[in-house]
Amino acid sequence: MEHPEIDFAASHRDVCVPRGRPVLPRSKTGRGLDHASSNDLAPLAGLRTLVPVLLLVPRRIWSILIPVALASFALYDLQAGVPLRSIAWFIPADTVQVLLAALCLTYFFGDIPELNSVEALAKYLCFAVIFAPFAAAFLSAPGIGGGYWNGWGISFFSEVLAFLTLTPAVLSWVSNGRSWVRRSRTYHLEAAMLFAGLGFLSYLSFTASVGSNWPALLYSLVPFLLWAALRFGSLGISSAVIIVAFLSIWGAVHGRGPFLDPVPLNSLSSIQLFLICTATPFMVLAGVVEEHKRDVEALRKTEERFRLASRAGKMFAYEWDVATDVVVHTAGSAEILDIEPGVRITGEEIFAKVHPEDLGRLKYAIAELRPERPHLQITYRVLRADGTVSCVERHTRAQFDERGKMLRLIGMVADVTARACAERELSELSGRLIHAQEEERARIARELHDDLGQRMALLQINVERLKQDTAELSSKPRHELNNIAELTSECSSELHDISRQLHPSRLDTLGLVTTLRSFCKEFSLQHNLRVQFVHQEVPERVPKDISLCLFRVVQEALRNVVKHSGAAEVRVELTRHDEQIDLCISDAGAGFDTGFAKADVGLGLISMRERLRLVAGHLSIESEVSHGTRIRARIPLPSTAGQGGDNAKRRAASALTSPEPDMFRMP
Repeated sequence: MEHPEIDFAASHRDVCVPRGRPVLPRSKTGRGLDHASSNDLAPLAGLRTLVPVLLLVPRRIWSILIPVALASFALYDLQAGVPLRSIAWFIPADTVQVLLAALCLTYFFGDIPELNSVEALAKYLCFAVIFAPFAAAFLSAPGIGGGYWNGWGISFFSEVLAFLTLTPAVLSWVSNGRSWVRRSRTYHLEAAMLFAGLGFLSYLSFTASVGSNWPALLYSLVPFLLWAALRFGSLGISSAVIIVAFLSIWGAVHGRGPFLDPVPLNSLSSIQLFLICTATPFMVLAGVVEEHKRDVEALRKTEERFRLASRAGKMFAYEWDVATDVVVHTAGSAEILDIEPGVRITGEEIFAKVHPEDLGRLKYAIAELRPERPHLQITYRVLRADGTVSCVERHTRAQFDERGKMLRLIGMVADVTARACAERELSELSGRLIHAQEEERARIARELHDDLGQRMALLQINVERLKQDTAELSSKPRHELNNIAELTSECSSELHDISRQLHPSRLDTLGLVTTLRSFCKEFSLQHNLRVQFVHQEVPERVPKDISLCLFRVVQEALRNVVKHSGAAEVRVELTRHDEQIDLCISDAGAGFDTGFAKADVGLGLISMRERLRLVAGHLSIESEVSHGTRIRARIPLPSTAGQGGDNAKRRAASALTSPEPDMFRMP
């Protein structure tokens, strides 16, 4: 079977692209491609550099630049002896290819493409290397000769090769050339050694006689290509591929190298496949390497910012391996826990630095971590080597295996001593304000009771005497006098109520339970509200500050029921559990959205929380729209000697009898 012979006169325009008459005069040796002078290789850059040029200039001048460039290529083809019929097919093919490549790259990159990542390379290979040549090959195939599909394959692979070699080199030098020039002299010397060594080995492999006799010499290029990809990235590998492509094509044109074949078309295909298979993987490798370098640099910058933030925020990160009990920590631990950086430390040594009063609470919180609740935030005190006490806040996340066994703890520890001091000062100020408010209330209550109350009482007595002395008055004046007496009595009663609300003096004399029972009864009568008061095991003597706090919570809660709830019944429960006293006020009224309430907290709730915080208490609110509200207050009782027997007796009595609630409602 005879192979069709193809003219390679147009090889000056493409990287070994055979375009021309369907007759191929063989070289004098009968083995190589049609001989071309070194000047024939100069125009190879023409069409391949047009795409980068289009990406650099404004799109409005593309309509001028593309026709001028294609016209110059056509004139050169005419001078080279390419038939007009072939040129007529090449011009529209080149136009389609250039426009497709430039438009796709502009759309996906927006600027000069930087082929330094796998994603960027994938886009470039898909649209510039495959899609544009694929479409253009359908137009240029008739101009090559030797059969349509044979010409299509030659055109497609030739353009693919061109966009894999020359165009990436131009794009890389345009986008990264300035930064490469500014590199150190050592870097430039290394690059010179790389390209010199690669050029020498390429010369031996493709142009010297030894290359034709020893094809295995091609493997010597691999270390240099790896060197270029790993050390110099996309710019280095694209430049290295240009050297290999130039010398391999030049050697084939001059009848040298390992790709010679009696059939010129086979030689052409061998060179194309060799260069395509050489350029593609090393370009991808360079992209992966540069991506990795950027990730490493981004990680380094992130770590540096983290170190600066940790130093500014007085915090450090740690990881505690539960199995080995080894704690790995960052440098900030030296200032917070007096731990030297790089020194091996265990979890037990960390626990030894925790304040004894907080150690049990910390260990319990860690032991309570579960796969469904792996997060922990806790504040505790630590003892420093100089004897001072610091306050730290710990944010922890536990990691578990598939069986739910804790593997490690990772998190951050921040020094919040300054914040704790500020909170303590704020708490003391708040306590002083509340104390001053209570003293002022007590003073006003005394004034109302002792001064205005006495005067109102004297006024009532005088009005009653006047009624008795003026019994002979007519009915109308006597009716007016009775109204005055009733009004005086009401004012006196309101005055006493205001005095008791300002300062419940009965707390000091009658105790918490009696005072609350009386207040609930009075509140029920005043507001036509059924109040159910329940108490159980409440000590006879409750510290004054706790009694006042609980009274104010009940007072504010009942006011909120009247103003917002609309409930007809309220239940007030006061009970003692071990060494704490619990208060619960519940109703079945309108309720509210607790999430909204957190964003818009009223003064009443703020006052409740602040008062409870001053006595180490805790406030919780449970509510749901149309399902009522439940307010819970819990205050620890100070342990006092000699109360154990009384507490036991009270618990035994309550076990035998259930408490009867006090019911108050408007008759």
